[in-house]
Amino acid sequence: MARTLDVYLHNELTGRLVQDDGGQMVFDYAESWLSKRGAMALSQSLPLRKERFSRNECQGFFGGILPDETKREIIARNLGISARNDYAMLEQIGGECAGAVTFIPAGDKLQEQPYGYRKLSPDELAAILRELPKRPLLAGDEGIRLSLAGAQDKVAVRIEGKDISLPLGGAPSTHILKPAVERFDGVVFNEALCMKLAAAAGLPAAGVEARSVDGIDYLLVKRCDRTHRQTAGGGAPELDRLHQEDFCQAQGIVSETKYQKEGGPSLKQCFSLLRQVSGAPVVDLARFLDAVIYNYLVGNNDAHGKNFSLLYHGIGTASLEIGLAPLYDIVSTIYFPELSQHMAMKIGGEYSSEKVLPKNFEQLAEEAALGKPLVKQRVPELAEIVIAALRKMDLGHPVAAAVAALIRARCEKTRNNFRH
Repeated sequence: MARTLDVYLHNELTGRLVQDDGGQMVFDYAESWLSKRGAMALSQSLPLRKERFSRNECQGFFGGILPDETKREIIARNLGISARNDYAMLEQIGGECAGAVTFIPAGDKLQEQPYGYRKLSPDELAAILRELPKRPLLAGDEGIRLSLAGAQDKVAVRIEGKDISLPLGGAPSTHILKPAVERFDGVVFNEALCMKLAAAAGLPAAGVEARSVDGIDYLLVKRCDRTHRQTAGGGAPELDRLHQEDFCQAQGIVSETKYQKEGGPSLKQCFSLLRQVSGAPVVDLARFLDAVIYNYLVGNNDAHGKNFSLLYHGIGTASLEIGLAPLYDIVSTIYFPELSQHMAMKIGGEYSSEKVLPKNFEQLAEEAALGKPLVKQRVPELAEIVIAALRKMDLGHPVAAAVAALIRARCEKTRNNFRH
């Protein structure tokens, strides 16, 4: 028997996700949404139309909302569903998701959902961090319906002053909490350094803070797809969602093939996407070029299509703006020798970051329709900026200091390569 989920964008019914009699997931836009003035597509890969989207057409976007790899398998076992059943998983955990989409049983009213928050004591927070490897996203816990893409343990929380709370029933969160990973010693401090260094170098990046509770280190990441909106009556600002989709979702590419060598997007495709949809393409193309260079400089080989996103402001208004989201999930992966030495996306035909030369950036410029002189100038320029920013960083942790030394050496090598 067919099953249906209502898909909401912000507070408006946008369409229906259906698992048909054959078990296939399909999607239809609601007629009320198609006829609404100012209606927009859920995704660049799902343009507004009356015709139904097949599983192959809609899986890239909807499946891309869900966690990846082993986390998905553990969640499926905990919930008693198939790891490959995107529909069933969205039905269970599709409350608080990336962007502004929410999934609820067909016919239920979004406004009547039991939203709320559960304040956590330090002991409760520590217990959750210990539980996450066995219960990713706390899936199955009463009242919790949240989904975040990626393969790392994480949970969405709301920060108000000094209080940390769990969102219940799909209530919006403000931050993502990422605990330490036993396999990768000091990854919290590695990511904290890379993210803060990006901001210090002038690149828009999500705010982060390394914290600890009961001896457990974790990274607190401010969500760029959440904002506080001023209410009409002039009362306290309300927490609101901003719609967001990553570059794989926007191009209809499933998470399983997020790496270029497996069929994921290339840098050429990413630059092309921005050129087509950005409201300020000159600005966003320059920002994305900086992001590519910065990931190369810090040695983040895992910068795949799901680690870059489009952010939507002003949905349903005449001032809709689509632009590149601030940077997130930047880790110097080369600090961990067991991780792949190949980049997720080639730079000018080269996968190995150790073999990238000025000629590869020239080739990238040609592929992305960017000016070669601009690119050749920006790479060493940004390397100099990063070196200068490193001098002012509070390193504190030994891993942060070691990663900083590695980044400084890469920047110096890159600067010298471009000089000669």
